[in-house]
Amino acid sequence: MRKKMIKVGFDLDGVILYNPIRIFRALVSDIFKAKIKKTKDRKFFIPQAEPTKFIWKILHKTSFMANPGLEDIKKLSKNNRFRFYLITGRYGFLKDDFEDWLKRIKSNEIFYKVFLNADNLQPPEFKSIMIRKLKLDAYVEDNFDIVKELNKNTKVKVLWMTNIVDKKISYPLKFLSLKEVCQFLKTLA
Repeated sequence: MRKKMIKVGFDLDGVILYNPIRIFRALVSDIFKAKIKKTKDRKFFIPQAEPTKFIWKILHKTSFMANPGLEDIKKLSKNNRFRFYLITGRYGFLKDDFEDWLKRIKSNEIFYKVFLNADNLQPPEFKSIMIRKLKLDAYVEDNFDIVKELNKNTKVKVLWMTNIVDKKISYPLKFLSLKEVCQFLKTLA
């Protein structure tokens, strides 16, 4: 009997790309939450004005290198039991930087398909749509606010890559590194 293929999605910033300042995400998130009117469908800040988009582009430069655990993902991607997808909540105006990173990490050697939030949807909404469309078994995310939304809106196993500040938060599928995520994924095969 042939075993089922395991389909896994990965976020970009903070998961595939190393971002040391992601430990300050909660502080940055609180600042931007104060600037937007929270409604049921709008919880994440979406830059509209050009100066704000410019600041957002600079902030995304803090994802300055591939996560060291990416080599583990590359090795695991060779196992035909897995199919990996890159699904980022990055907005459309970050497309150039996104495409640059795809080349730098040789994404075509790892991911079956890659997806950018080109229509600037709320990041958890975009990710939920893609998770359901692709019928993923697991999704790896580093933003706990998005983890909570995905758990509410999908049936996927959401693997949370936490950090030293947030690691005290209780969550059953919590990992400190991409290497740990890969070890867990191997148990699914």
